[in-house]
Amino acid sequence: MEISQFMGQQEHEAIGNSQDKKAGPPHMALSLISAYLPLFELLAMSGVCTSLRDAVNKDVLSWLDIVVKSPLNLRLSDEILMKITSKANGRLTTLALMDCAKITDDGLQRVVERNPLINKLYLPGCTGLTPEGVIGAVKTLSEHHHGLKSLMINGIYNIDKEHLETLRPYLEKNLSQQEQSGSWPLLFHEQRDVPTFRHDKVYATIDVEVCPKCDEVRMVFDCPRRTCKRKIGRSMSDCRGCNFCIPRCQECGGCVDDSEEVEEAVCADILCSDCWLQLPKCDFCNKPYCKQHAHNGSCPPGSTGFVCDVCWANFNIQRTRS
Repeated sequence: MEISQFMGQQEHEAIGNSQDKKAGPPHMALSLISAYLPLFELLAMSGVCTSLRDAVNKDVLSWLDIVVKSPLNLRLSDEILMKITSKANGRLTTLALMDCAKITDDGLQRVVERNPLINKLYLPGCTGLTPEGVIGAVKTLSEHHHGLKSLMINGIYNIDKEHLETLRPYLEKNLSQQEQSGSWPLLFHEQRDVPTFRHDKVYATIDVEVCPKCDEVRMVFDCPRRTCKRKIGRSMSDCRGCNFCIPRCQECGGCVDDSEEVEEAVCADILCSDCWLQLPKCDFCNKPYCKQHAHNGSCPPGSTGFVCDVCWANFNIQRTRS
């Protein structure tokens, strides 16, 4: 179901529910919690009754920080994004679009033109955008004497060093402050926990940079291992690089040296020896999942362990043949 259809259905149900029973005013606590609710819950709440729908839609504070992620990101279009962001009445401060492939340059431009107060713009994995579209949006926001505090563009295709240099002047103020005060290290195993406006950690102003190894514009990760062999007698920067240049453990984010044995996981992710030993293993193949994919395992009745999806599939095939 499209998001627009979902929103329309919620409004229709709200009107129908209000006709069955006269709705009273929402509880006063709603104004305290609505600003902390995810977007999906805000849209769902609008379908409870007319009074609740009106209260949520009229509460501008609930729409100042919009984070669109799964499952809404798969169907979010330019038109729907405009409808959602319009609820902030031009006061939107955070726009986070996680893997929203249907958003185009024109759609993003229209949103930033109507919301000049945006100071956090997160667009990771928005493959429908181009580098020129991102530059245009950032330039529009800077025209109001108002700079971005944070910009995330990893996953947008064809970003090169020239695009990065074009963006830098618009982020110069925050970049200089970041160099003076420092920022939180970017670790590989934490990348799935995309920082949003509720995070207290101070991340880099922009999430991509030129990799010191391959000279490409990508996410460059730090190494959390203080006793890393790469750091002994070498520059600390030797441990920094993109995931293509320096293999890293999915669990701890530490770099895996060429001389170090890489352990095998069911999900094909890279694991260092220390993390491999600590993770639960499949009862049949003795291979672990990383924590991100641990839900793929099955727990047989009467067993305290688990069976990985590969062994479970092989077991079902053999049982069918017999």
